[in-house]
Amino acid sequence: QVQLVESGGGLVQAGGSLRLSCAASGIIFSISVMGWYRQAPGKQRELVATITRGGNINYADTNLERFTISRDNAKNTVYLQMNSLKPEDTAVYYCNARLFGEKSVWDDYWGRGTQVTISS
Repeated sequence: QVQLVESGGGLVQAGGSLRLSCAASGIIFSISVMGWYRQAPGKQRELVATITRGGNINYADTNLERFTISRDNAKNTVYLQMNSLKPEDTAVYYCNARLFGEKSVWDDYWGRGTQVTISS
C-alpha cells in the first residue's frame, strides 16, 4: 500500500523557518511529479510548488520565493524549505505525488497533512 507521510510542521514565530519532508513508501515503480499544497482555515486547498523527477520546478505564486522545493529521487522524498514565514502561511500542508505503483497505473496520492502555525 502506497503511503505519503509528511513531517516537519510546527509552531514558529513570524520570520522563522521550517523544513517539511514527505516520504513515499510502498510498492512504487516511478514517481513523476511531487508537490506541496496547503489549506488555510476556511479556504480551499491551493498549490504551493511542484517538482518533476528531472528537477523542473513550478511555484504557484511569485510571493512564494521564500519557499524552496527539492527532491531526493533515491529516497522518494520531497522537501519544502520555508523561510521568512508569515502568519498568512498558517495552514495544513499536504504532500502530493503522481506515481506508478502497485495498481499498475499512474495515480495521485496524498499525505494526511502537517500543521504549520506562524505566530505574529
